[in-house]
Amino acid sequence: MNTESFALRHIGPSQAEVRDMLDNIGVNSLEQLIYETIPDDIKLDQPLNLPDALSEYEFSNHINNLSKQNKVFKSFIGLGYHESVMPAVIQRNILENPGWYTAYTPYQAEIAQGRLEALLNFQTMVSDLTGMELANASLLDEATSAAEAMNLLFAVRNREQKKNKVIKFFIDSQVLPQTLALLETRSEPLGIELVVGNPDEFTFSKEFFGALLQYPGKHGQITDFEGFTKKAIENDIKVAVAADILSLVKLQAPGDWGADVVVGTTQRFGIPLGYGGPHAAYFATKEAYKRHIPGRIIGVTKDLDGNFGLRMALQTREQHIKRDKATSNICTAQVLLAVMAGMYAVYHGPEGLKHIANTIHHKTVNLTNELEKLGYYQVNSLYFDTIQIKAEAQKIKTLAEQHGINFYYPDEETVCISINETTSVEDLNTIIDVFANANSSTSKPISFSVESIIDQHELARETKFLTHDVFNRYHSETALMRYIKSLERKDLALNHSMISLGSCTMKLNAASEMLPLSNPQWGNIHPFAPKEQAKGYQIMLRALENYLTEITGFSATSLQPNSGAQGEYAGLMVIRAYHQSNNQSHRNICLVPSSAHGTNPASAVMAGMKVVVVKANEKGNIDVDDLKAKAEKYSENLAALMVTYPSTHGVFESAIKDITKIIHDHGGQVYMDGANMNAQVGLTSPGQIGADVCHLNLHKTFAIPHGGGGPGVGPICVAKQLKPFLPNNPIIETGGEQAISAISAAPFGSSLVCLISYAYIRMLGEEGLRKSTETAILNANYIKSKLNDFYPTLYSGERGRVAHEMIIDCRAFKAYGIEVKDIAKRLIDYGFHAPTVSFPVAGTMMIEPTESENKEELDRFCKAMISIRKEIETCTKDESNNVLKNAPHTQEMLTSNEWIFPYSRQKAAFPLDYLKSNKFWPTVRRVDEAFGDRNLMCTCAPIEDYIS
Repeated sequence: MNTESFALRHIGPSQAEVRDMLDNIGVNSLEQLIYETIPDDIKLDQPLNLPDALSEYEFSNHINNLSKQNKVFKSFIGLGYHESVMPAVIQRNILENPGWYTAYTPYQAEIAQGRLEALLNFQTMVSDLTGMELANASLLDEATSAAEAMNLLFAVRNREQKKNKVIKFFIDSQVLPQTLALLETRSEPLGIELVVGNPDEFTFSKEFFGALLQYPGKHGQITDFEGFTKKAIENDIKVAVAADILSLVKLQAPGDWGADVVVGTTQRFGIPLGYGGPHAAYFATKEAYKRHIPGRIIGVTKDLDGNFGLRMALQTREQHIKRDKATSNICTAQVLLAVMAGMYAVYHGPEGLKHIANTIHHKTVNLTNELEKLGYYQVNSLYFDTIQIKAEAQKIKTLAEQHGINFYYPDEETVCISINETTSVEDLNTIIDVFANANSSTSKPISFSVESIIDQHELARETKFLTHDVFNRYHSETALMRYIKSLERKDLALNHSMISLGSCTMKLNAASEMLPLSNPQWGNIHPFAPKEQAKGYQIMLRALENYLTEITGFSATSLQPNSGAQGEYAGLMVIRAYHQSNNQSHRNICLVPSSAHGTNPASAVMAGMKVVVVKANEKGNIDVDDLKAKAEKYSENLAALMVTYPSTHGVFESAIKDITKIIHDHGGQVYMDGANMNAQVGLTSPGQIGADVCHLNLHKTFAIPHGGGGPGVGPICVAKQLKPFLPNNPIIETGGEQAISAISAAPFGSSLVCLISYAYIRMLGEEGLRKSTETAILNANYIKSKLNDFYPTLYSGERGRVAHEMIIDCRAFKAYGIEVKDIAKRLIDYGFHAPTVSFPVAGTMMIEPTESENKEELDRFCKAMISIRKEIETCTKDESNNVLKNAPHTQEMLTSNEWIFPYSRQKAAFPLDYLKSNKFWPTVRRVDEAFGDRNLMCTCAPIEDYIS
């Protein structure tokens, strides 16, 4: 065995296992299986042009050497990004712990109670600090969160405003530049008119439905917005506030003065800068808007025994249900980062956060006093951590960079300085020296004093926050370590067993790919630092873009979108810009297959397009005749087709080239959803099938872990004609010559986790990537073969093969009184997370084993499924007291003195022998979803308040 080969460590089946699996499937070789799976006319005719594979040791040296090309300056730039201190107990036990970073989105509540509790803590933290009634479980970044606030306020306009077509949205001129850029992107397709100005001069006209304020402003000035908000309410104008969450420790909460929505980022709660992300944004609002809130909400409910339980409330995958009626395409959160930010609040508690906020503020006041002694004028009358100094910006910049310091320079005579948690008194003295040198003054070491300009101000916070017990009992490392472990034990993650979720690709997230994330040379770079200071990042990001461009068969790539849903939107906005450049703005029809992901139609609507649904035929493929008829009908206005390939049904449609040609013949562009790219890499490509743009889920195919529901990266790769329109950023130039405005806040999106995908490609190389794809297809077809006599496969290709995933039909089991969700819950007793349930077809399961599972694990899963199939046959419609309907079975049930079930305890908990040595115990029984929605509770409170 070649111990230097990463591919051998990443790919599950051994050569001997592959031989056995091929025999079971009934083919002579892997080549024959691929021949029978992928249509001949779309196969690549030459290998991908990628660097040779590195061993894990070679990659470790390579990435460490590359990190040294980054210059880690002390960052005082601010603009929503601040260096912070990640407590080591959180770094070691969450960020670096596969029990947390390999978990899936908590749709299956019974095996996700730990993550759900951690997210409930996050929501409570946000609600407390913002003074709002309801918070979601995080969004992608502050700019996205602000755009979602605008969308929400637009959606909840009153009847008269909708009738009168009120479309104006006021934006405070002090809003962060990256937020404004994203608002410009989002507003235009929806017909929202942005008006940027000074809140003091706003006229509160009936032409406006909403406003966005920045608190504190981008240059640090804190404004009292209570009067503005009161007048806005009187005029039916709803108010959103973008607020620095740490400043709310000291400042009046926006909810206290009437804000309708409060948004921001929790990055400064212990999360690395990471050259822009990933960071967990927050979104808080009033309970009246709970049906419109984007993203996920964690709610409290009870299980079958009436015990406390948690779940995702209000069907928060709303875009999958409403489809083209959805107000948002956002299903992606930043769960791992939200968990970490929430734990930061748990660890420090209210008194710890006050200490951190006070220390930052006191240092800022001291710095202001010293600079004023040197003769400089400080503009802000009230500030928390950011000051504006009038000075010769270029002169200061030159001297500051000589001292390894970055400030923000909004114009030629202004320097903005943002103090953060890592700023020391020594740093303050260095800053003072820079300014002293600039005006030839003499400085002396700072005489530090405890002084505040907020505490006596009427905007000083008087309300309590984080009063719940969880924020006041885990302040020692021992206590927090054990609390984190207690939550981890409640969750089933990839470090326990295979998670075979179709369309979600839960593959190995190798330790060697993850290690660089803990390196401060990667973690401590501000996204708006000069490019020459981020040379290591620039080399890595450019290389990753080139690799993805090669893999997809396109011309260029943008890494800016930081989720798959955002990638969809970005791809469609690029297509829109392309049509506009050709004087064809009227092209606004988007064809979407009936089997598409729910985010597809929602993204199309957000991009200003009208959705026309294309039928599927009896085999689950696109009905080419229906597609052709609709392409001809809408030929004049056809903008795009959105297609997933292989299809959402797990099949390589042989007509795909005919499909793309039909669209091109009628003037449209083809957007390919990259959710199933795990079946393409090295064998075919989006460019090869005739697509024009695709997004990639780097958190699926390219090994970024799901992290319990985020982080993700959703870059778009485009053909030559779309390259000029790739997205830009208002501060760091990126994108094409005719770039659309920003898609996310940071120039290169969530740059830090791009290191993982870069590592994945560098260590696998061309051969390893191709082998991974072939093995993913092998593993799926092996499961199909093993389960064939027990569960019918709903769809397969013309030669009887599936791609990297398959759909099994469970609808016939209704004859036994068994629903597909009963099988999902019973799988928990066997130690498995269920495959994807009832998507894209109700009453089915979509199974995707990935390439990193070996034959032993595949067999274990198949044995569990076969055992459950036999259990189904013992059930009847008339008797619901059976092993499936009662699943999952908890340890409390098994150890109870009373046993009221007509089957043995052993059958309930240990139906197969392997469970005796490796048993996962769910901590709650089946949760009551309807109860949780009827009694919505989304923050921490005493347990007796939750369940009556």
